[in-house]
Amino acid sequence: MSRLKIVAVSGSPTAPSRTTALVDDVARSLAEQVDGEAQLIELAPLLGQLAQGVWRTELGAAAQAALDEVEQADVLVVGSPAYRASYTGLFKLFFDHIGQYALVDKPILLTATGGSDRHALLVEHQMRPLFGFFQSHTLPLGIFASEGDFENYRVTSDDLRARIDLSIRRALPFIRASAADRDALAVGARPDAF
Repeated sequence: MSRLKIVAVSGSPTAPSRTTALVDDVARSLAEQVDGEAQLIELAPLLGQLAQGVWRTELGAAAQAALDEVEQADVLVVGSPAYRASYTGLFKLFFDHIGQYALVDKPILLTATGGSDRHALLVEHQMRPLFGFFQSHTLPLGIFASEGDFENYRVTSDDLRARIDLSIRRALPFIRASAADRDALAVGARPDAF
């Protein structure tokens, strides 16, 4: 099996960011479990390029490259801070430019951050439906983290670390099955032959 490409996307409009710290930590932890490669995409520096036009071809080169990386990933780890009880407009703007069928069956681990646990349902009520539109395979346990789970923009909470580990453990069977299907298709075998 070839190495999995795990792409983390932080929808935070600020830097440094707890959301960025979370998605990067989760992607790296997942990459260690599957001998994959983790890559981080921060959307904050791409805001100007994402707003250059309505169509993807009108966007800046770095924004287009980030969109390509997401579409070519084997697994996505996505995250946004809670803004007005939802993901950020920047997060939505980025995914508005993703091809409608580019994420079909792609495993996606959902994460979010917020000032308090009152925002924890952002993952289930806002993010999961967005990726349902793309027909993605959202993984079973999303991860929500609040301000108290971080120090100096690093994951420091034992409770959050345990939630990350559990989410990854529950995701591994789905990710491995998806990777087996991908590898089977690459050599011309039917994925349902397994």
